[in-house]
Amino acid sequence: MGCGAAWTFLQQLSRPLARAALATTIIVLTAALQARAGSEGPSTEQGLVPVTTPQGVTILAEVADTTEKRARGLMFRDSLPEDRGMLFTFPEPQHWTFWMKNTRLALDIIWMDRDKKIVHVERNVPGCSRSDDGCPQYQPNENALYVLELAAGRADSLRLQRGATLRFQAPHPVSDQRSRPSP
Repeated sequence: MGCGAAWTFLQQLSRPLARAALATTIIVLTAALQARAGSEGPSTEQGLVPVTTPQGVTILAEVADTTEKRARGLMFRDSLPEDRGMLFTFPEPQHWTFWMKNTRLALDIIWMDRDKKIVHVERNVPGCSRSDDGCPQYQPNENALYVLELAAGRADSLRLQRGATLRFQAPHPVSDQRSRPSP
């Protein structure tokens, strides 16, 4: 039915029925637009994952889900807004080691288990500008599946500590293998 035919049809309906039809159409269109936007939760910029603290503060995190993205991390950045971070996702839980080579910013590094419960926090980790591989390394005492990096001091201001649970929709893991045989 074309737009003109639909309008003629609606004009023939009683006013209350036309209003109900219009309201239903608006509801259906709104639901369709929300579904199209995705079910990942609210994000103001594409590609950022909202990470919510126990106090309800949301950090928008870039995702490092490949070997290359994890290796680069936040290197060479001059600033990191307090409402931003980087979420590292790994294929399996381990004692993932981080270092700050070529990182100009001081950061808080937060390791989480598969349930997104914080298992370790390194606070105010200084950047490292050494040209060799002598930058200090940081590692949790427990296995972690996710790591969140924030600007230094944010873990304290957000009261993030061991045992707290963060909320986010984990992105689907990206395979680091270039080709994989079919099963």
